[in-house]
Amino acid sequence: MTASAIEIENTSKGTRADIRNRAAIRLWLYGVCLLILAMVVVGGATRLTESGLSITEWKPIHGVIPPIGEAEWQEEFAKYRQIPEYQLINKGMSLEEFKFIFWWEWAHRLLGRFIGVAFFVPMVWFWARGQVEPWLKPRLVAGFLLGGLQGAVGWWMVASGLVERTDVSQYRLATHLTLAIVIFAYLFWLARKLAPESRPAETIEATRKHGFGARATLALVIFQIFLGGLVAGLNAGLTFNTWPLMDGQFIPGGLFVMEPAWLNAFENVMTVQFQHRMVAYLVAAAVLWQAVRIFADKDAVTLRMPAATLAAAVLVQVLFGIATLLKHVPLDYALLHQAMAVIVLAIAVNLTVLTGKSRVET
Repeated sequence: MTASAIEIENTSKGTRADIRNRAAIRLWLYGVCLLILAMVVVGGATRLTESGLSITEWKPIHGVIPPIGEAEWQEEFAKYRQIPEYQLINKGMSLEEFKFIFWWEWAHRLLGRFIGVAFFVPMVWFWARGQVEPWLKPRLVAGFLLGGLQGAVGWWMVASGLVERTDVSQYRLATHLTLAIVIFAYLFWLARKLAPESRPAETIEATRKHGFGARATLALVIFQIFLGGLVAGLNAGLTFNTWPLMDGQFIPGGLFVMEPAWLNAFENVMTVQFQHRMVAYLVAAAVLWQAVRIFADKDAVTLRMPAATLAAAVLVQVLFGIATLLKHVPLDYALLHQAMAVIVLAIAVNLTVLTGKSRVET
């Protein structure tokens, strides 16, 4: 066998090994993304059941173990009775009622811890076995650090409701939610980058003309989820429960009653809901326009199904949003709406990857 043939054979073996390693890492990242999706839904339930302030301390290790026995439950309940939410809203709550909200918050925190372990342990395993390529290593470390930051932001959010407020700050809640979906998008992007590339080089180049539109749409989706966080933080979905009109008008009065004017975008319940509605229309229009452009481009055939899937998902999400509003935010509808937002995000990330350069880096 010639030296050239040996080199080709070794390269082929290395490529096959890389493909196997990428497939394993990709499946792991998909699993973590599913856990984050579950975390967003549980977090939404925690907010909607007003459970987020039931645990008044941050115990990253000891907090894994819930209260055991009557004495420990009474001790936990006594801590909750010291905060404004209990004193001004839930005064007279029974221990059983407290346990209901406690379990939601405990589950939310436990799932967060589990996600940290589910990310860190396999990462170390793959790394130790030499299965992580050099380009991927700093990106995985960045993902782990983002997860740690998310835990700190979660406590920062809870702390805002323990002293002077009866709920958490909508600014901090929106930040917490947005960071969660940024982490989801980042890990899903890595997973899609690890998928084998079957498109010829000329097809990849031809689809890159749609890259700006895909990235702009992705940014809009993330921004819309941030606005949804503000809606949740202010309970704005419980007001103006009509559609398509709002307070009897398409553009209601009272959008800018606060001074300075910028404050309305974050603290005026009417304005917060209105801007969430308007950006929803903008996202739907952008996605539909993108699909029309892709279907009109004979060189972008490979993008047609992803673009159509994104358009369909956004329209379903709009319908979920309208139904949630009209029904005064029932828990099941609201959680479907939140879960669908993450699914839309995943589809938007996938389209962004498909309009970029070759997915497998070297």
